[in-house]
Amino acid sequence: MWGYLSLLPAFLALWAITGVWTVFALAVANRSVNLTEGFPYISLCGSYPPQSCIFSQLLNMGAAMAAWICIIRYHQLRDWGVGRWFNQVILWTGLLCALGTSVVGNFQQKNQLPVHLTGAFFALFVGNLYFWLQLFLFWWMKSLPQPGAPWIRPLRLGLCSLCTILMVAMVILHHWLLRSASAACEWAIAMLLFMLFGLFAVDFSCLDGCTLFPSATGGKK
Repeated sequence: MWGYLSLLPAFLALWAITGVWTVFALAVANRSVNLTEGFPYISLCGSYPPQSCIFSQLLNMGAAMAAWICIIRYHQLRDWGVGRWFNQVILWTGLLCALGTSVVGNFQQKNQLPVHLTGAFFALFVGNLYFWLQLFLFWWMKSLPQPGAPWIRPLRLGLCSLCTILMVAMVILHHWLLRSASAACEWAIAMLLFMLFGLFAVDFSCLDGCTLFPSATGGKK
């Protein structure tokens, strides 16, 4: 079971990346978006049927997988000796990211813009925070296991840093009414977050079991 579970993060990354670009292709094909007018935001591509239905299903299933990954990660970190308070902060940050992703899929931009933007904030900005907290944890607790090759940690740092830079650029470019450039930043941010989730496959590859219920010791079984 645990061997197959280690593939879940990689499957999520593949599912999400393939899915959003499929939605983009459908939106272009049926002319829901016009590339001659500029590069569209992800949400604009998923605002009109039939791709809006695919968009909702895609993000709902992706959110469910992301939430499950965050829960498994919580128990893995607990079994590695991470304190309960900080571990729960990380967990709830990840769950808010998953919830925001589902909200983005279910409340389309053209129907419920305020709710949609709130979901996008949780999915993108809080999602980025989730991975920064993971990096801070491993910097702070140097005794934690470091699965995978030595370059995995610098890769994560690079992806998180680039994601943050692009978020700032996205907001500024949108404010300057450079919507195509801002939308390109949004697409890049989404791809980076998907890849960061996918990298959990490295951590889960050494997962040979963990307790998935409250425990005073928090040890492996």
